[in-house]
Amino acid sequence: MSGLQLTNVVKRYGQTQVIHGIDLAIEDGEFCVFVGPSGCGKSTLLRMVAGLEEVTEGRIEIGGRDVTTADPAARGIAMVFQTYALYPHMTVAENMGFGLKMNGVAKDVIARKVGEATRILKLEDYLARKPKALSGGQRQRVAIGRAIVRGPEVFLFDEPLSNLDAELRVEMRVEIARLHKEIGATLVYVTHDQVEAMTLADKIVVLRDGYIEQVGAPLQLYNNPDNKFVAGFIGSPAMNFFEGVNTGGTVSVPALGGDSLRAPASLTSDGPVTVGVRPNKVKLADGATHSVDLSERLGGVSYHYITAADGARIVVEAFDQDAPPSGTRTGITFDAADAYFFDPESKLRLR
Repeated sequence: MSGLQLTNVVKRYGQTQVIHGIDLAIEDGEFCVFVGPSGCGKSTLLRMVAGLEEVTEGRIEIGGRDVTTADPAARGIAMVFQTYALYPHMTVAENMGFGLKMNGVAKDVIARKVGEATRILKLEDYLARKPKALSGGQRQRVAIGRAIVRGPEVFLFDEPLSNLDAELRVEMRVEIARLHKEIGATLVYVTHDQVEAMTLADKIVVLRDGYIEQVGAPLQLYNNPDNKFVAGFIGSPAMNFFEGVNTGGTVSVPALGGDSLRAPASLTSDGPVTVGVRPNKVKLADGATHSVDLSERLGGVSYHYITAADGARIVVEAFDQDAPPSGTRTGITFDAADAYFFDPESKLRLR
């Protein structure tokens, strides 16, 4: 297996630039997830690594080899797509071994590699079935198996779970995580679902508008975001944001009834500041300042959706089954140490 290096990678379609000078190192054996909203460039970047999109500028290396202009087949990669792309007239075994067969690999070698892949993916009982006799999750495992038998240096996954229902997505997340641990492959995975990113990745690359916003381990991004976008994108439910005002080192938050917080050291001038607090750090409190719009009671956790007196929207995550009825009024509170501060213009974190 090998690592992946991107150096000043740029992609343009005519005069429109969609990828802006990406520099990124993915280590050998690392599970790296590209995540971001639709249109952020994550799939385009993956397709450039795969050789399915030309690189306008920059350099891509796999295992130390420059593959910027190499054909996809010469890059040492295998790709798993959102659609399973299985041959309907072939059995599971034939689908998994077809690429090797077309490359003239001996039948005994194909049988051995297919057997190993089916063991890893627990597909032994389905080898004689055709795709129409498989569930969505089983078809996706066959598509992954087809990639495994090639023995690539880097696996590329392009939103592989988006066609599955919620239960199967959870099951397949576990399968993919187990697969990575078993084969120790370098794996690059694209998703718009930050829950997938948080649960699967060793390293997350957060993209927006063709730029990297932040790179880091899942909990590093969750606990220490560099800007408002990352703070709001990583974590579910999303972080609450309030408009505050700094006066002489004290930040007041009108939405919270004027509660005051100590300003971070980097905030040296008076004026507006954005305050962020995660829903699990906000608690219901005595008072009638805010209106309860809806409470979702899911058993072990509840989400309370609240509108503040100034119209700000607040989400409270609670781990009990008590909930104020919709339409009632409540107060909220949180520990000042749990607050994040952001510049309202640059959106950068203030520390």
